[in-house]
Amino acid sequence: MKTYVIYNKKSNNNNGATGAFKIKEIWTQKELVYKEVNEFSTYRELFDSISPEDEVVLCGGDGTLNFLVNEIDCDAVENRIYYYPTGSGNDFWTDLGKSTGDGPVLINDYIVKLPTVIVNGMRKKFINGIGYGIDGYCCEEGDRQRSKGIGKPINYTSIAIKGLLLHYKPTKATITANGETLSFNKAWLAPTMNGRYYGGGMMATPEQNRLNPNHTVTTMVMYGKGKIGTLAAFPSIFKGEHVNKTKMVKTIVSNRVKVAFDRPVALQIDGETVLNVREYEVITAE
Repeated sequence: MKTYVIYNKKSNNNNGATGAFKIKEIWTQKELVYKEVNEFSTYRELFDSISPEDEVVLCGGDGTLNFLVNEIDCDAVENRIYYYPTGSGNDFWTDLGKSTGDGPVLINDYIVKLPTVIVNGMRKKFINGIGYGIDGYCCEEGDRQRSKGIGKPINYTSIAIKGLLLHYKPTKATITANGETLSFNKAWLAPTMNGRYYGGGMMATPEQNRLNPNHTVTTMVMYGKGKIGTLAAFPSIFKGEHVNKTKMVKTIVSNRVKVAFDRPVALQIDGETVLNVREYEVITAE
């Protein structure tokens, strides 16, 4: 049996290889075979080329996981798949209660029966969540900074604060779930979550369990307040305490939800930006 370590050297600001090779120090007894992602054209090609008894360790960030679950049918994979974080945000890793120094974690149970988002004619499974509102704006602005060749790491918290104060304007949100349609004025955030964390450490939905037997997701909307009131409450999202502010935050648990805004804004799927979105729909696995 071989253990294939798959890594993306460009992850975490081109430090992905450094993180991946730390596995040698953790798994000293295993036969490790390192493969950079550009050594094969698709993950399907990789899994077809190895034995079902072989193990795979996927190194990267949340986007790397998202790429995997959308390229292969994880429900049908026989190989044991592990994950080791070498990305920058690593919200999936945080959601599992893991920290720096922990070894690779078996994730087969976490990458099956995933929810699907339908947006702008596209269907994609997601690992952590769908960000819609100022969180989508943050990814859009992060992409813009990255494209301009800014060398330092993207600070999404700083982007969010500047967006709240200066650039982002709230919308009217309409959310349909569980046979009910609700409207929210001055909506700043309206993510739908499979896990608890997104955005590099924001605990958007503290009660969400990605392994819950009903496969439900949680939609959270932050609404109703102006810039200053929202900015004052925003830091509480990093500890999940924002949900206690019931006059400006509502959570909705469902197996199917549609979220619509009254103007197009950016959306993110596990960190991948989608522009000009008026609505998205999430459908969970049966």
